[in-house]
Amino acid sequence: MRVAGQVVVVTGAAGGIGTALARRFAAAGAAAVCVSDRDGAEPLAAELRAAGTRALSVPADVAEQAQVRELVAAAEAELGPIGLFCANAGVATGAGLEATDADWATAWSVNVLAHVYSARAVLPGMLARGGGYLLHTCSAAGLLSAPGDAPYTVTKHAAVGFAEWLALQYGNAGIRVSALCPQGVATRMLTDGLDAGHPAARFVAASGRVLEPAEVADAVVDGLAAERFLILPHPEVAEYQRRKATDPDRWLAGVRTLL
Repeated sequence: MRVAGQVVVVTGAAGGIGTALARRFAAAGAAAVCVSDRDGAEPLAAELRAAGTRALSVPADVAEQAQVRELVAAAEAELGPIGLFCANAGVATGAGLEATDADWATAWSVNVLAHVYSARAVLPGMLARGGGYLLHTCSAAGLLSAPGDAPYTVTKHAAVGFAEWLALQYGNAGIRVSALCPQGVATRMLTDGLDAGHPAARFVAASGRVLEPAEVADAVVDGLAAERFLILPHPEVAEYQRRKATDPDRWLAGVRTLL
């Protein structure tokens, strides 16, 4: 998919990867960009409008299905049919077995069910029009692991699995799906985790180069143009995944040496 001319929605857009995606899509010639976060993202929408892109900010808690439906309805009423929906919001816990049931419920709601809710809301229109694109931010943890954060690891694996299911189920109907799986990115999720001393954040920071969000957004635009299912801003993740699949025992032993 070429972003130019498309109406795009980005959730989790108030900072980090979400903000970078919205800016990059606007620069690539998107017809309009709807940015969403729990408290909205009006400063970003205003920035995009000032640069000449039609933009709308819609507050939404993506863990609530009704609010996701309202987000899609508001975007399409104001901007037109959605060509690309980016389910980008995500949460980390920094916890292992000590994670509470509430931690698990939040991770499941935001990292998995929010993707289900957006697909339910946007796919009927896309299918009726004969095409559309879903971009799900899943993390390299969804292919590998995030030592130190059990809820994040498990839910990001589920997010990749759901994206794969969508690609299989609706690919013949013109729906394209990409799973964005970066490793370390300089966002608040990582920096806050490092400040708090979370083992998962330390592991990520030690695993390779920490990218800027804008670098991730560049990789996304390239990946969408090629319609790749896995978008890997850190190319080495593909090799790690190959090693894991080829010899999981050796891969586990290797990861443990970094802990």
